[in-house]
Amino acid sequence: MTVIAIDGPSGVGKSSVSREVARRNGFGYLDTGAMYRAMAWLCLQRGVSDPGDVVEQIRGVDFEISTDPEHESVEVDGIDVTSDIRSENVSTNVQIVSSVPDAREELIEMQRDIISRVSADKGGIVVEGRDITTVVAPDADVRILMTAREDVRIARRAGEIHGEATEESVEATRAQVADRDRKDSATTSFLTAAEGVHTLDTTHIDFDESVAAVMGLVEEADGGNK
Repeated sequence: MTVIAIDGPSGVGKSSVSREVARRNGFGYLDTGAMYRAMAWLCLQRGVSDPGDVVEQIRGVDFEISTDPEHESVEVDGIDVTSDIRSENVSTNVQIVSSVPDAREELIEMQRDIISRVSADKGGIVVEGRDITTVVAPDADVRILMTAREDVRIARRAGEIHGEATEESVEATRAQVADRDRKDSATTSFLTAAEGVHTLDTTHIDFDESVAAVMGLVEEADGGNK
């Protein structure tokens, strides 16, 4: 079984790269950020913001997330929220969940269970997020921190959200990306690689080159395990 852990801020390409690496290896794929978004969506729907209540919502939820890299699906209490969790409202309120230590612990346990189950079933899994290499799966076979210069990340994110990285869309996205980085840095470390974690700077490389770099590290790890 192979576990590939990929961390990084928004706009570095970690989601698309992680999915493609999972596809090529026939592995499962887990977007841990979607889990935080789903729980934030639930809390927003129920008007919950008190830390203790947030934790109770997570403990009582019926949650399902697809680990098929070809199919994105997230359900909360039987409701398909795959698109809803990508809304601007959810994006700006994820900290309702991510800033609560006990809530993070609940989600980390869920993530570890999924990693164990899916990697056993598929022979491996690619897990991406913000604290995967250091907290969720510090013993992963391959640990990577993807980075990129901030202006490049903002432009990429603007393209994802608005369809193109015009001057207007970049400015509209700048505050969102910078604000999220600032808030998340209070609870996770995702800009500096921990010991034993490979740094992959995607500032000057494209999607195919990023995938190739990760695949090279996976092959290197496989060779070392033979």
